[in-house]
Amino acid sequence: MKALVQRVTQASVSVDGEVVGRIGRGLAVLLGVAGGDSRQDAEYLARKIANLRIFSDEEGKFNLSALDIRGEVLLVSQFTLLADTRKGRRPSFIDAAPPDQAEALFNYLVEQVRATGLKAETGRFQQHMLVEIHNDGPVTIMLDSRDKLG
Repeated sequence: MKALVQRVTQASVSVDGEVVGRIGRGLAVLLGVAGGDSRQDAEYLARKIANLRIFSDEEGKFNLSALDIRGEVLLVSQFTLLADTRKGRRPSFIDAAPPDQAEALFNYLVEQVRATGLKAETGRFQQHMLVEIHNDGPVTIMLDSRDKLG
């Protein structure tokens, strides 16, 4: 499971001209679910997202998490994070989980983020979405559940 995490001043996602998710200061997370991913991957990433210290303290150092600042989280499913571009010019998405599995794990991760106490908004699964992100910094971090230790 891959998560592209961006520190934002605000973010929103729209489907067919309707805003379906909007947050203020916090994190915009684009999430790709791979075949073979599990609930443990979702739990790991939810903890990482909530506790990732990428917000500045009074001294300007990355010492605060979304939990510390009472930030909000916008989670958007994005299977294209699993693109394999090693061959040819057209990306392959063979590593992406099938839609049913991906949606279930995405929804589970959303539940896990909300269980931390953070407000979490989402897009709509398998819909064409327009995502507006006001990246603060810019700060962008890639997380991969396969990088977890132990």
